Amino acid sequence: MLDAKPMTGTTDGVVTPGTGRLAHAPASHPPVRQAKIGVLVANLGTPDNYDYWSMRRYLNEFLSDKRVVDYSAWIWQPLLQLVILSKRPFSSGANYKLIWNHEKNESPLLTITKDQTRKIAETLKAKHGDGVMVDFCMRYGNPSTDSKVRAMVEAGCEKILFFPLYPHYAGATSATANDQFFRALMKEKRQPAVRTVAEYFDHPLYIEALAQSVERAYAGLAEKPDVLVASYHGMPQRYLMEGDPYHCQCQKTSRLLRERLGWEKGAIDTTFQSVFGPEEWLKPYTVEHVAELAKQGKKRIAVIAPAFSADCIETLEEINGEIREAFEHAGGESFTYIPCLNDDDAHIAALSAVIEDNLTGWLR
Repeated sequence: MLDAKPMTGTTDGVVTPGTGRLAHAPASHPPVRQAKIGVLVANLGTPDNYDYWSMRRYLNEFLSDKRVVDYSAWIWQPLLQLVILSKRPFSSGANYKLIWNHEKNESPLLTITKDQTRKIAETLKAKHGDGVMVDFCMRYGNPSTDSKVRAMVEAGCEKILFFPLYPHYAGATSATANDQFFRALMKEKRQPAVRTVAEYFDHPLYIEALAQSVERAYAGLAEKPDVLVASYHGMPQRYLMEGDPYHCQCQKTSRLLRERLGWEKGAIDTTFQSVFGPEEWLKPYTVEHVAELAKQGKKRIAVIAPAFSADCIETLEEINGEIREAFEHAGGESFTYIPCLNDDDAHIAALSAVIEDNLTGWLR
Protein backbone atom coordinates (compact mmCIF):
# COMPACT_ATOMS: atom_id res chain seq x y z
CA MET A 1 0.00 0.00 0.00
CA LEU A 2 1.24 3.50 -0.74
CA ASP A 3 2.51 5.62 2.09
CA ALA A 4 0.06 8.45 1.41
CA LYS A 5 0.74 11.84 2.89
CA PRO A 6 -0.56 15.38 2.35
CA MET A 7 0.73 17.10 -0.77
CA THR A 8 3.15 19.90 -0.11
CA GLY A 9 1.74 23.38 -0.62
CA THR A 10 -1.93 22.48 -0.31
CA THR A 11 -4.51 23.23 2.39
CA ASP A 12 -5.11 19.68 3.52
CA GLY A 13 -3.80 17.57 0.65
CA VAL A 14 -7.09 15.71 0.06
CA VAL A 15 -8.03 15.32 -3.58
CA THR A 16 -11.73 14.88 -4.29
CA PRO A 17 -12.03 11.59 -6.25
CA GLY A 18 -12.81 12.03 -9.94
CA THR A 19 -12.32 15.80 -9.91
CA GLY A 20 -8.62 16.43 -9.52
CA ARG A 21 -9.62 19.23 -7.14
CA LEU A 22 -8.30 19.74 -3.63
CA ALA A 23 -10.92 19.90 -0.90
CA HIS A 24 -11.39 23.47 0.35
CA ALA A 25 -9.26 24.86 -2.48
CA PRO A 26 -10.63 27.82 -4.46
CA ALA A 27 -12.21 27.08 -7.84
CA SER A 28 -9.30 28.82 -9.55
CA HIS A 29 -6.76 26.32 -8.16
CA PRO A 30 -5.27 24.16 -10.93
CA PRO A 31 -6.24 20.48 -10.93
CA VAL A 32 -3.87 18.07 -9.17
CA ARG A 33 -3.43 14.34 -9.53
CA GLN A 34 -3.48 11.69 -6.84
CA ALA A 35 0.06 11.23 -5.55
CA LYS A 36 1.99 8.32 -7.06
CA ILE A 37 5.43 6.78 -6.91
CA GLY A 38 7.28 6.53 -10.21
CA VAL A 39 9.77 3.81 -11.14
CA LEU A 40 11.76 4.88 -14.19
CA VAL A 41 14.05 2.21 -15.64
CA ALA A 42 16.73 3.34 -18.07
CA ASN A 43 18.83 1.66 -20.70
CA LEU A 44 21.61 2.85 -22.99
CA GLY A 45 19.63 3.83 -26.04
CA THR A 46 18.83 3.07 -29.63
CA PRO A 47 18.71 4.84 -32.97
CA ASP A 48 15.23 5.52 -34.37
CA ASN A 49 16.20 3.64 -37.52
CA TYR A 50 19.28 2.31 -39.28
CA ASP A 51 19.45 4.93 -42.05
CA TYR A 52 22.40 7.31 -42.21
CA TRP A 53 20.83 10.35 -40.51
CA SER A 54 19.15 8.36 -37.73
CA MET A 55 22.47 6.65 -37.01
CA ARG A 56 24.38 9.91 -37.17
CA ARG A 57 22.07 11.63 -34.66
CA TYR A 58 22.32 8.69 -32.29
CA LEU A 59 26.10 8.26 -32.58
CA ASN A 60 26.67 11.99 -32.23
CA GLU A 61 24.73 12.08 -28.96
CA PHE A 62 26.45 8.95 -27.68
CA LEU A 63 30.02 9.80 -28.68
CA SER A 64 29.72 13.44 -27.59
CA ASP A 65 29.06 12.35 -24.00
CA LYS A 66 32.09 13.23 -21.89
CA ARG A 67 31.41 10.20 -19.71
CA VAL A 68 31.88 7.98 -22.77
CA VAL A 69 34.78 9.74 -24.47
CA ASP A 70 36.61 12.11 -22.14
CA TYR A 71 39.14 13.57 -24.57
CA SER A 72 39.38 17.35 -24.86
CA ALA A 73 36.56 18.66 -27.04
CA TRP A 74 38.89 20.68 -29.25
CA ILE A 75 40.65 17.45 -30.22
CA TRP A 76 37.72 15.03 -30.20
CA GLN A 77 34.88 17.01 -31.76
CA PRO A 78 36.60 17.83 -35.10
CA LEU A 79 37.60 14.17 -35.41
CA LEU A 80 34.11 13.02 -34.49
CA GLN A 81 32.18 15.42 -36.71
CA LEU A 82 34.44 15.43 -39.76
CA VAL A 83 35.77 11.86 -39.85
CA ILE A 84 33.95 9.38 -37.64
CA LEU A 85 30.40 10.60 -38.25
CA SER A 86 30.94 10.79 -42.00
CA LYS A 87 31.68 7.05 -42.16
CA ARG A 88 30.54 5.17 -39.08
CA PRO A 89 26.77 5.72 -39.54
CA PHE A 90 26.97 3.60 -42.70
CA SER A 91 28.76 0.64 -41.08
CA SER A 92 26.79 0.86 -37.83
CA GLY A 93 23.55 1.15 -39.77
CA ALA A 94 24.37 -1.97 -41.76
CA ASN A 95 25.00 -3.86 -38.52
CA TYR A 96 21.74 -2.63 -37.00
CA LYS A 97 19.87 -3.69 -40.15
CA LEU A 98 21.07 -7.27 -39.57
CA ILE A 99 19.43 -7.46 -36.14
CA TRP A 100 16.55 -4.98 -36.57
CA ASN A 101 13.07 -5.98 -35.45
CA HIS A 102 11.47 -5.30 -38.83
CA GLU A 103 8.03 -6.40 -37.68
CA LYS A 104 7.87 -3.63 -35.07
CA ASN A 105 10.35 -1.35 -36.86
CA GLU A 106 12.55 -0.91 -33.82
CA SER A 107 15.81 -2.20 -32.40
CA PRO A 108 15.80 -5.39 -30.31
CA LEU A 109 16.95 -3.36 -27.30
CA LEU A 110 13.81 -1.24 -27.51
CA THR A 111 11.56 -4.27 -27.93
CA ILE A 112 13.11 -6.06 -24.97
CA THR A 113 13.11 -3.00 -22.71
CA LYS A 114 9.39 -2.54 -23.40
CA ASP A 115 8.76 -6.18 -22.45
CA GLN A 116 10.85 -5.85 -19.28
CA THR A 117 9.01 -2.70 -18.25
CA ARG A 118 5.61 -4.26 -18.83
CA LYS A 119 6.46 -7.31 -16.71
CA ILE A 120 7.95 -5.22 -13.90
CA ALA A 121 4.83 -3.03 -13.93
CA GLU A 122 2.60 -6.10 -13.71
CA THR A 123 4.63 -7.45 -10.79
CA LEU A 124 4.45 -4.19 -8.83
CA LYS A 125 0.78 -3.59 -9.64
CA ALA A 126 -0.11 -7.01 -8.27
CA LYS A 127 1.42 -6.00 -4.92
CA HIS A 128 0.81 -2.26 -4.75
CA GLY A 129 -2.07 -1.45 -7.05
CA ASP A 130 -2.15 1.65 -9.24
CA GLY A 131 -0.12 3.78 -6.86
CA VAL A 132 3.16 2.85 -8.57
CA MET A 133 3.80 4.00 -12.14
CA VAL A 134 6.48 2.11 -14.08
CA ASP A 135 8.00 3.40 -17.31
CA PHE A 136 11.30 3.37 -19.19
CA CYS A 137 13.61 5.79 -20.93
CA MET A 138 16.86 5.76 -22.89
CA ARG A 139 20.01 7.71 -22.14
CA TYR A 140 20.53 8.32 -25.87
CA GLY A 141 17.78 8.47 -28.45
CA ASN A 142 14.11 7.91 -27.72
CA PRO A 143 12.14 7.83 -25.52
CA SER A 144 14.30 10.45 -23.86
CA THR A 145 14.89 10.77 -20.13
CA ASP A 146 13.52 14.33 -20.24
CA SER A 147 10.22 13.26 -21.78
CA LYS A 148 9.65 10.44 -19.30
CA VAL A 149 10.48 12.51 -16.23
CA ARG A 150 8.05 15.16 -17.49
CA ALA A 151 5.36 12.52 -18.04
CA MET A 152 5.80 11.12 -14.53
CA VAL A 153 5.58 14.52 -12.90
CA GLU A 154 2.46 15.33 -14.93
CA ALA A 155 0.96 12.00 -13.84
CA GLY A 156 1.35 12.99 -10.19
CA CYS A 157 4.56 11.18 -9.23
CA GLU A 158 5.84 12.96 -6.14
CA LYS A 159 8.60 10.39 -5.71
CA ILE A 160 10.66 8.79 -8.50
CA LEU A 161 13.01 5.84 -8.27
CA PHE A 162 15.48 5.95 -11.16
CA PHE A 163 16.89 2.55 -12.13
CA PRO A 164 19.73 2.32 -14.70
CA LEU A 165 19.56 -1.26 -15.99
CA TYR A 166 23.28 -1.92 -15.60
CA PRO A 167 24.24 -4.68 -13.15
CA HIS A 168 27.74 -3.19 -12.85
CA TYR A 169 28.61 0.42 -12.15
CA ALA A 170 30.64 2.34 -14.70
CA GLY A 171 31.00 6.04 -15.29
CA ALA A 172 30.10 5.55 -18.95
CA THR A 173 26.84 3.71 -18.15
CA SER A 174 25.28 4.17 -14.70
CA ALA A 175 26.80 7.58 -14.02
CA THR A 176 25.86 9.18 -17.32
CA ALA A 177 22.30 7.84 -17.00
CA ASN A 178 22.07 9.45 -13.56
CA ASP A 179 23.55 12.67 -14.93
CA GLN A 180 20.82 12.88 -17.54
CA PHE A 181 18.12 12.12 -14.97
CA PHE A 182 19.27 14.97 -12.75
CA ARG A 183 19.49 17.31 -15.74
CA ALA A 184 15.85 16.47 -16.49
CA LEU A 185 14.90 17.27 -12.90
CA MET A 186 16.45 20.71 -13.26
CA LYS A 187 13.66 21.61 -15.68
CA GLU A 188 10.84 20.80 -13.28
CA LYS A 189 9.08 23.56 -11.36
CA ARG A 190 8.00 21.07 -8.69
CA GLN A 191 10.78 18.53 -8.29
CA PRO A 192 9.79 15.12 -6.95
CA ALA A 193 11.76 13.38 -4.23
CA VAL A 194 14.16 11.00 -5.96
CA ARG A 195 16.36 7.99 -5.41
CA THR A 196 18.76 6.23 -7.75
CA VAL A 197 19.38 2.48 -7.76
CA ALA A 198 22.95 1.33 -7.22
CA GLU A 199 24.61 -1.52 -9.11
CA TYR A 200 23.31 -5.02 -8.36
CA PHE A 201 26.11 -7.20 -9.80
CA ASP A 202 26.21 -9.48 -6.75
CA HIS A 203 22.50 -9.64 -5.91
CA PRO A 204 21.63 -13.30 -5.22
CA LEU A 205 18.60 -13.29 -7.53
CA TYR A 206 20.61 -11.77 -10.37
CA ILE A 207 23.31 -14.44 -9.97
CA GLU A 208 20.57 -17.09 -9.80
CA ALA A 209 19.01 -15.83 -13.04
CA LEU A 210 22.40 -15.95 -14.78
CA ALA A 211 23.02 -19.48 -13.51
CA GLN A 212 19.63 -20.69 -14.68
CA SER A 213 20.27 -19.28 -18.16
CA VAL A 214 23.56 -21.20 -18.35
CA GLU A 215 21.95 -24.41 -17.12
CA ARG A 216 19.15 -24.13 -19.70
CA ALA A 217 21.61 -23.52 -22.52
CA TYR A 218 23.87 -26.40 -21.51
CA ALA A 219 20.91 -28.76 -21.12
CA GLY A 220 20.15 -28.29 -24.81
CA LEU A 221 23.65 -29.16 -26.02
CA ALA A 222 24.84 -32.62 -27.04
CA GLU A 223 28.29 -31.91 -25.58
CA LYS A 224 29.23 -29.56 -22.78
CA PRO A 225 31.45 -26.64 -23.87
CA ASP A 226 35.10 -26.75 -22.83
CA VAL A 227 34.95 -23.19 -21.50
CA LEU A 228 32.31 -20.62 -20.62
CA VAL A 229 33.46 -17.14 -21.60
CA ALA A 230 31.84 -14.28 -19.68
CA SER A 231 32.23 -11.32 -22.03
CA TYR A 232 31.70 -7.88 -20.50
CA HIS A 233 31.63 -4.54 -22.25
CA GLY A 234 35.10 -3.04 -22.16
CA MET A 235 36.47 0.31 -21.05
CA PRO A 236 39.88 1.97 -21.18
CA GLN A 237 42.35 0.54 -18.67
CA ARG A 238 42.93 4.13 -17.56
CA TYR A 239 39.41 4.31 -16.09
CA LEU A 240 40.20 1.43 -13.73
CA MET A 241 43.33 3.21 -12.54
CA GLU A 242 41.27 6.38 -12.00
CA GLY A 243 38.92 4.58 -9.60
CA ASP A 244 36.08 3.12 -11.69
CA PRO A 245 35.00 -0.13 -9.94
CA TYR A 246 33.60 -1.80 -13.07
CA HIS A 247 36.46 -4.25 -13.65
CA CYS A 248 36.39 -5.59 -10.10
CA GLN A 249 32.62 -5.96 -10.13
CA CYS A 250 32.75 -7.96 -13.36
CA GLN A 251 35.34 -10.30 -11.87
CA LYS A 252 33.15 -10.85 -8.82
CA THR A 253 30.08 -11.63 -10.94
CA SER A 254 32.04 -14.31 -12.81
CA ARG A 255 33.24 -15.81 -9.52
CA LEU A 256 29.77 -15.82 -7.96
CA LEU A 257 28.30 -17.38 -11.09
CA ARG A 258 30.94 -20.10 -11.08
CA GLU A 259 30.34 -20.83 -7.40
CA ARG A 260 26.58 -20.99 -7.90
CA LEU A 261 27.06 -23.45 -10.78
CA GLY A 262 29.36 -25.53 -8.61
CA TRP A 263 32.22 -25.38 -11.10
CA GLU A 264 35.93 -25.44 -10.38
CA LYS A 265 38.23 -22.46 -10.81
CA GLY A 266 39.16 -21.88 -14.42
CA ALA A 267 35.79 -23.01 -15.78
CA ILE A 268 34.75 -19.42 -16.59
CA ASP A 269 36.99 -16.93 -18.39
CA THR A 270 36.33 -13.21 -17.91
CA THR A 271 36.96 -11.09 -21.02
CA PHE A 272 36.07 -7.65 -22.40
CA GLN A 273 34.67 -6.61 -25.77
CA SER A 274 33.81 -3.53 -27.86
CA VAL A 275 37.26 -1.94 -27.88
CA PHE A 276 37.25 1.55 -29.41
CA GLY A 277 40.07 4.02 -30.08
CA PRO A 278 43.84 3.84 -29.67
CA GLU A 279 44.05 3.37 -25.90
CA GLU A 280 44.67 0.09 -24.13
CA TRP A 281 41.40 -1.30 -22.78
CA LEU A 282 40.62 -3.87 -20.12
CA LYS A 283 42.04 -7.25 -21.12
CA PRO A 284 41.81 -9.93 -22.28
CA TYR A 285 39.90 -8.82 -25.36
CA THR A 286 37.07 -11.27 -26.09
CA VAL A 287 37.66 -11.42 -29.84
CA GLU A 288 41.33 -12.32 -29.36
CA HIS A 289 40.73 -14.64 -26.41
CA VAL A 290 38.21 -16.89 -28.17
CA ALA A 291 40.59 -17.27 -31.13
CA GLU A 292 43.37 -18.25 -28.73
CA LEU A 293 41.11 -20.81 -27.06
CA ALA A 294 40.47 -22.43 -30.43
CA LYS A 295 44.21 -22.56 -31.15
CA GLN A 296 44.74 -24.21 -27.76
CA GLY A 297 42.34 -27.00 -28.71
CA LYS A 298 39.23 -25.70 -26.97
CA LYS A 299 36.90 -26.53 -29.83
CA ARG A 300 33.61 -25.96 -27.99
CA ILE A 301 32.88 -22.77 -26.09
CA ALA A 302 29.84 -20.89 -24.82
CA VAL A 303 29.70 -17.11 -24.38
CA ILE A 304 27.49 -15.18 -21.96
CA ALA A 305 27.24 -11.39 -21.56
CA PRO A 306 26.42 -10.68 -17.88
CA ALA A 307 26.85 -6.89 -18.09
CA PHE A 308 24.00 -6.47 -20.57
CA SER A 309 20.46 -6.56 -19.20
CA ALA A 310 19.05 -6.91 -22.72
CA ASP A 311 20.31 -8.21 -26.05
CA CYS A 312 21.52 -5.42 -28.29
CA ILE A 313 23.99 -4.63 -31.06
CA GLU A 314 26.95 -5.62 -28.86
CA THR A 315 25.55 -9.10 -28.22
CA LEU A 316 23.48 -9.97 -31.28
CA GLU A 317 25.92 -8.64 -33.86
CA GLU A 318 29.31 -8.38 -32.13
CA ILE A 319 29.30 -11.54 -30.00
CA ASN A 320 27.16 -13.71 -32.26
CA GLY A 321 28.83 -12.31 -35.37
CA GLU A 322 32.35 -10.94 -35.15
CA ILE A 323 33.43 -12.89 -32.07
CA ARG A 324 31.86 -16.12 -33.31
CA GLU A 325 33.68 -15.70 -36.63
CA ALA A 326 37.02 -15.14 -34.88
CA PHE A 327 36.58 -18.39 -32.95
CA GLU A 328 35.56 -20.44 -35.99
CA HIS A 329 38.26 -18.93 -38.20
CA ALA A 330 40.88 -20.02 -35.64
CA GLY A 331 39.61 -23.62 -35.72
CA GLY A 332 36.76 -23.59 -33.24
CA GLU A 333 33.93 -25.99 -34.00
CA SER A 334 31.02 -25.24 -31.65
CA PHE A 335 30.13 -21.71 -30.53
CA THR A 336 27.09 -21.24 -28.28
CA TYR A 337 25.83 -17.76 -27.47
CA ILE A 338 23.73 -17.67 -24.31
CA PRO A 339 21.19 -14.84 -24.67
CA CYS A 340 20.97 -12.00 -22.17
CA LEU A 341 18.44 -12.35 -19.38
CA ASN A 342 16.02 -10.04 -21.21
CA ASP A 343 12.44 -10.51 -19.92
CA ASP A 344 13.06 -13.99 -18.48
CA ASP A 345 10.91 -14.52 -15.39
CA ALA A 346 13.92 -15.06 -13.10
CA HIS A 347 15.41 -11.78 -14.34
CA ILE A 348 12.17 -9.88 -13.79
CA ALA A 349 12.02 -11.33 -10.27
CA ALA A 350 15.56 -10.09 -9.63
CA LEU A 351 14.88 -6.59 -11.00
CA SER A 352 11.61 -6.35 -9.07
CA ALA A 353 13.38 -7.37 -5.86
CA VAL A 354 16.01 -4.67 -6.40
CA ILE A 355 13.22 -2.13 -6.95
CA GLU A 356 11.35 -3.24 -3.83
CA ASP A 357 14.53 -2.93 -1.77
CA ASN A 358 15.02 0.62 -3.01
CA LEU A 359 11.40 1.60 -2.36
CA THR A 360 11.76 0.80 1.33
CA GLY A 361 10.15 3.58 3.32
CA TRP A 362 8.14 4.78 0.34
CA LEU A 363 5.79 1.79 0.41
CA ARG A 364 3.96 0.20 3.29
